[in-house]
Amino acid sequence: MSFNYRTRRIHYWLAGIFVIPMLAIVLTGILLQVKKQVTWVQPPEKRGSVKVPTTELATIFESAQKDSKMGIQTWDDVERIDVRPKKGIAKVISKNGYEAQVDLGNGEVLQVEYRRSDFIESIHDGSFFAGDWTKLGVFLPTGIVLLILSLT
Repeated sequence: MSFNYRTRRIHYWLAGIFVIPMLAIVLTGILLQVKKQVTWVQPPEKRGSVKVPTTELATIFESAQKDSKMGIQTWDDVERIDVRPKKGIAKVISKNGYEAQVDLGNGEVLQVEYRRSDFIESIHDGSFFAGDWTKLGVFLPTGIVLLILSLT
């Protein structure tokens, strides 16, 4: 058997076995690549009134808590807070997928929008499906197979 024949057979079988996870990786990767340009994926960043934060964490929490879409009752409802000093904002991401951008100067909520990028990323890396087993047992091998398919 020739080298070309063997590589075509490897390509054929690997592509057939891994097509679904490959599509998930590629399609979500495209969406993540343009997340700053497509507001459906991730809300655009607003600008706050200051570049040096003066608002306390408790004030940021209370401001985000006031909007009912955020669904925040306690700190357990907060997934994370990303502080962007150069933009003058803090992004409060709730566990229900909403993001509140809070001004670091006065604690005012600048916008509340649904954020899909975290969900898309969990599909992209496989953690959405069954955690580490799918991530390391299916999506990591799929990434390796994508590399092999690219080379063959």
